[in-house]
Amino acid sequence: MELGARGETHACGYLVEKGYKVIARNHRQRWGELDIVARAKDKTLVFVEVKTMKNGGEGALVPEDQMSGSKMKKFSRTAEQYANLHANLINERAGWRLDVLALTEKGDTFEVCHYINVSQ
Repeated sequence: MELGARGETHACGYLVEKGYKVIARNHRQRWGELDIVARAKDKTLVFVEVKTMKNGGEGALVPEDQMSGSKMKKFSRTAEQYANLHANLINERAGWRLDVLALTEKGDTFEVCHYINVSQ
């Protein structure tokens, strides 16, 4: 299994451990892809972008560095389109948000940094 797929699988496990319910993975639309769509414990619909890298050592790039402004804009636009098409999944009180999970592979495990409610 390639690094990105291993990272997304680990990310799903991480979210489930934190009480999220995974609704969809790798949802593709012609304007973009959503890595994970989940529901948080508080009923918020959460769109998760997963960025995964191998541990590069001191001073190396980190997964968060892959989240450029243009990627963030595309992520936001794709999530908004999904939300508009699946309004029935959105809790009126909780709404929806964008999260980024940055995973660094270290041996046979991952270090996870969870960025909640990111925006462009």
